[in-house]
Amino acid sequence: MFAVEEIKKKYPGADAWQMGDSAELASKLAELVKKGIKTASCGSFTAYQQEESTPKIGSYNIILDGQNTPVCVIRLISLRLVRFCDVTEEFARKEGEGDLSLEFWQKEHQRFFSREGHFSEDMELIAEEFEVVEVL
Repeated sequence: MFAVEEIKKKYPGADAWQMGDSAELASKLAELVKKGIKTASCGSFTAYQQEESTPKIGSYNIILDGQNTPVCVIRLISLRLVRFCDVTEEFARKEGEGDLSLEFWQKEHQRFFSREGHFSEDMELIAEEFEVVEVL
């Protein structure tokens, strides 16, 4: 088992975080990332602006499962601003969830952003693409 602090020695400046809004979802998404199925993610631009540490192209991140155990290290390779209604089938497929369709992506992300308290068809998202650099 790898400790986050030990991993950060190899990847200085790396942040450690979970994806999703529950421990169960965090574990499921971490596994998809580890397997290289999930190579993209997104968040609301509003939430992005409120983060203490914002992602930058080339930065490393330690992905944690639902028990806060490090699963893999990713490197951010693309970052762009896109409206919810303009997300493409290609990006939805890179998110690696469900049946990989845009329809599934829209349904699940509308649910996610509504639970966060801010959803609209024209809301701005930060769309990230990444690559796995180390499986732990």
